[in-house]
Amino acid sequence: MLGAGPELARPGAAPPGDKPTAKSDALTDLALTMPIFVLYHIGVAFLPIRNAADPVTAELRALAKHSLPLYAGLTFAVGAAFVIVLSVLGRGHALKTRRFALLATEGALYAILMRFAGAYVVGSLRLGPPVLSNDIFTGVVMSLGAGFYEEIAFRVGLYGLGALGIKLFFGRGVQGVVLLVGWAVVAAAVFSGWHYVGAMGDPWNLPSFVFRMVCGLVLTGIYVFRGFAPAVWTHALYDVWVLVLR
Repeated sequence: MLGAGPELARPGAAPPGDKPTAKSDALTDLALTMPIFVLYHIGVAFLPIRNAADPVTAELRALAKHSLPLYAGLTFAVGAAFVIVLSVLGRGHALKTRRFALLATEGALYAILMRFAGAYVVGSLRLGPPVLSNDIFTGVVMSLGAGFYEEIAFRVGLYGLGALGIKLFFGRGVQGVVLLVGWAVVAAAVFSGWHYVGAMGDPWNLPSFVFRMVCGLVLTGIYVFRGFAPAVWTHALYDVWVLVLR
């Protein structure tokens, strides 16, 4: 009797790499963060402040000539562009409601772990910059901005580019792994230190610095092993919990 061959995929089934629990490619990851991007940019248009790592809002406002309807249209257009690109590439199934639900659940679980770790170490601390207003709307909007733009700046930009350089020059052997771990610690320290810089920065405090550094390492681990989108959702949901639900 001949052995059974590999099971044929069902028509329209997602490739293994596009399963809801699989790590996404960069383009899909970015598209999965579009709800956070769009909600932040619509909300921040009504605020006098924005996340310090956000270089886009000012450019969109200038492009829209400070017209709120045009600004909103441009923001939605950016989100729609990613959906269209993924659909054209045949990966539109990656943006199904179930995928977002699982991603939000995963991010919430990671956020809960960080929240309780923070309460155990030094109490509840936000990861994003201080918010001058205590209203719910401002807290939610600024949390979304911190989740999206700080993950781009510190996980994708700082850690990601540094890790790429390490892999190119030192390979993936023992030396490369040690350097990657060391670079993750450095990037997490820079991320933590970011919260004490500028007019809106927190007063220096060693316990909170260490806690934020640990959170930076956790977010780096999520970014490396799960991808950009889970890191963004975790960061944003954590800040929403601390700033709004405290």
